[in-house]
Amino acid sequence: MTKLSDAQVLILGAATQRDDRNVLPLPGSLRGGAAAKVVGALLSRGLIAETTIDSETKADTALNRIWRNDEDGRAILLHITDAGLAAIGIEPEGDNAPVGANEAPSAEAPKDAPAETKAAPKARKLREGTKQAQLIAMLRAPDGATIAEIVAATGWQPRTVRGAFAGALKKKLGLEVTSEKVEGRGRVYRLEG
Repeated sequence: MTKLSDAQVLILGAATQRDDRNVLPLPGSLRGGAAAKVVGALLSRGLIAETTIDSETKADTALNRIWRNDEDGRAILLHITDAGLAAIGIEPEGDNAPVGANEAPSAEAPKDAPAETKAAPKARKLREGTKQAQLIAMLRAPDGATIAEIVAATGWQPRTVRGAFAGALKKKLGLEVTSEKVEGRGRVYRLEG
């Protein structure tokens, strides 16, 4: 299993939620040298890759959609690779070429465009032996699991566990996490269904 920082997990997880698998925009708290360091580490490990597009749209820090421009002025995007998907416990699906690799990203949605509707979560295959699979097994156990028990089993920070509930389990996999207060144990979390 690839060891990732919280920032790297956040970046890769966000890319899986985008149809074009673009890593950008990065979280607002990650700017300048810190952003370059995290992205550089992901690039060097092959978890993300650069994609050159035909557009000569200039990199704009305000929009944060284009990583940089090459020497010919063409825009370079960043996208998550199959190795990046595997690193966060997601089985790659079929042809994983980024959508829109030859198209310029839109600068902004038209002002009269309707609000985006949430698409149903994509069916994803869960790989055995990952921390995400371990988390799901703990939550499906008859007694459920507390945050402290999950932290001890996975080595994650409590905030990462809560983020996995909301992001990986609820948004990506469509699973419903419930909780109840149990005497002598504290708040216990379980998966519905």
